[in-house]
Amino acid sequence: MRLILVTLVGVVSGFLFGVSYPVLLSEKFSRYSLLSVTRGRIWVPSNPRGAERLVPGIVVPHSDLYLRRMYGKPSEDLSITPKYLVTFTVGYNQRHNIDAAIKKFSENFTILLFHYDNRASEWDEYEWSKKAIHVSAQGQTKWWYAKRFLHPDIVAAYDYIFIWDEDLGVENFDAEEYIKLVKKHGLEISQPGLKPESGQAWRMTRRMKDREVHKKAEEIPEWCKDPHLPPCAAFVEIMAPVFSRDAWRCVWHLIQNDLVHGWGLDFFLQQCIEPAYEKIGVVDAQWIVHQGIPSLGDQGKAGDGKVPKQGVRKRCRLEWRMFGQRFKDAEKDYYSSMGVDPSNIPYHTNFHKSMRMNNHSQITSRLRPPAKKV
Repeated sequence: MRLILVTLVGVVSGFLFGVSYPVLLSEKFSRYSLLSVTRGRIWVPSNPRGAERLVPGIVVPHSDLYLRRMYGKPSEDLSITPKYLVTFTVGYNQRHNIDAAIKKFSENFTILLFHYDNRASEWDEYEWSKKAIHVSAQGQTKWWYAKRFLHPDIVAAYDYIFIWDEDLGVENFDAEEYIKLVKKHGLEISQPGLKPESGQAWRMTRRMKDREVHKKAEEIPEWCKDPHLPPCAAFVEIMAPVFSRDAWRCVWHLIQNDLVHGWGLDFFLQQCIEPAYEKIGVVDAQWIVHQGIPSLGDQGKAGDGKVPKQGVRKRCRLEWRMFGQRFKDAEKDYYSSMGVDPSNIPYHTNFHKSMRMNNHSQITSRLRPPAKKV
């Protein structure tokens, strides 16, 4: 009986083990096989370039400039989420002017300072500076910084991006009110009106009294053969531009790596907006003064009996000509590649129609004279 009982138990146990083992083994290998196949098969073409092998739910395609803590819950890092970004390219000698300007921007703005004189740490005397972001590189311009640190995917969190010079008087400017007017009038690229006595070259950017915004102006007749094109419309200057998120995504690609002063760029901003003459304008109700303090010019190199700022200004004019020629050549190449005769296509800007290369010296002579250094 004992022998029979042991035999029966062995048979039953063997049967149960034999039945269950293939199932367990199958589940184990199926799970391993599925994992291997899944890892090999992940390829999502709609992901950003380089992230195709990641599952979409983990991809973060954009960044921001929000400061984070090194402790606590990430969800509690920000007491307020800034919606706008303002950048100034600065030298320490203009700290008082920048201090006055920063106070015109509310806590809805992230403050980013680009330091061309390597004196970033000295700004700690200002309380607001401890909450600002500082980037320092000796002798660089704001368009050099913009191309390298303001990629559209980095500043995608901001509705509007201010890219301003350091020598702007802002006594009659309020950033929040400015944003309201930009939204009201549907401006994708804008700037505050300039006080007429500031000595600016272009009538389009002069403040017009008793208006909130203007989008066109009367310029010297031969310079505006088309009233919808720069400098009579669809035009702001590069000293104090403001870009919407979408406009900046295009403009960033327009900035050249080596043409760091940005001269000539303002005539081509209208390529990024349609219709440009409706969506580019000057905000008259919030106006500024261009003081013309040539601080960055002192970063130039003296030579041939010329002071440093003369070398900087020469480079600016050279870049203007180069940018215009590059755009002209790029348009010709594009139309030629499409099988279209470029000579039959009118240029989209007035850069080559109303400001031809051989008249460049005449044009630059209209630029504001340097203000006395204060």
